[in-house]
Amino acid sequence: MANRIPPELLLDFYRKGIFPMAVDGEMRLYSPDPRGIILLDEFRIPHGTRKTLKDPAWELRIDTAFEDVMRGCAEREETWIDDGIFESYTALHDLGHAHSVEIWRDGSLAGGLYGVQIGAVFFGESMFHCVPGASKVAICRLVEMMRAGGFLLLDTQWVTSHLEKFGAREIPRVEYLVLLNNAVNKAALLAPA
Repeated sequence: MANRIPPELLLDFYRKGIFPMAVDGEMRLYSPDPRGIILLDEFRIPHGTRKTLKDPAWELRIDTAFEDVMRGCAEREETWIDDGIFESYTALHDLGHAHSVEIWRDGSLAGGLYGVQIGAVFFGESMFHCVPGASKVAICRLVEMMRAGGFLLLDTQWVTSHLEKFGAREIPRVEYLVLLNNAVNKAALLAPA
């Protein structure tokens, strides 16, 4: 429990554009410059993902398996999710600030993502899949809900080649902080349509 971050401190970090990661057994704070973001009006669905989305076997659920999603995200060779991160974010989830977007198939969790919501910003933390395509479905469903719920910004922290396909791009930290400050004080709702 030594590395657990109290919820109020963790939320304060996010409001300032800072997020934690566990690296080599210690908690470190990051505020990348440039910062990875997806503006909702710039989000795009790659051609191959469009076909995946049409599969009727996918089922969307929100916040029904938060801890399982975090465990799925942590189950990789190199992970920044340790016990302290796990406990910190489950505490945020219990208070209604952290959410999981889950994709189920045939009654089993196929993949998903989790992140933190403050105002009209969703800070995406991590995603995973057990079934190919499930994490792509999760990000597409997340953006659909964000658009419908009045969100302004999807913070991806960094840009990966995978996220770039969906419209992620980098902006200078100073520009990011302006977008962040504008969005954290606006109301938004993350809920299935």
